Amino acid sequence: MNNRQLHLLLADDDSDDREMFQEALSEVPIAAKLTEVKDGEKLMQWLNQPAEQLPDLLFLDLNMPRKNGHECLEEIKRNPQLQSMLVVIFSTTINTLNVDIFYNNGAHYYIQKPSSFEHLIHVIEQMLHLPEEKRRILHRRFFLQRKAVLWK
Repeated sequence: MNNRQLHLLLADDDSDDREMFQEALSEVPIAAKLTEVKDGEKLMQWLNQPAEQLPDLLFLDLNMPRKNGHECLEEIKRNPQLQSMLVVIFSTTINTLNVDIFYNNGAHYYIQKPSSFEHLIHVIEQMLHLPEEKRRILHRRFFLQRKAVLWK
């Protein structure tokens, strides 16, 4: 990603998680604008607005009302205008079967939500520094647990 201000989109129904994400993002020394939506239906409405420019990176929670993250990812990857968007599954839910499904459905990373504020800052910073060649990674590095290092 380059030196321009990055546009991030966070889809999460938990207001505390959204607030913590925004606070952590403010600690990252990268210019970024954050847009938030609180459910999957609102996410898809926002993404399908013709006037909106796609975000550089979508952080997608799985367990949301109205339309869950799995349904949203499938819809995103079926839409030619959206399918190239970088999608990071960002959830407390850990299920190895789901990890494989999301990888096969085109998500770029599956991250377990960090339990500490400091680790959340680190995860966000790592995601914003993703070089082009690391955007779609090998399956063995797709799922990042709370204490995992993204890459060396």
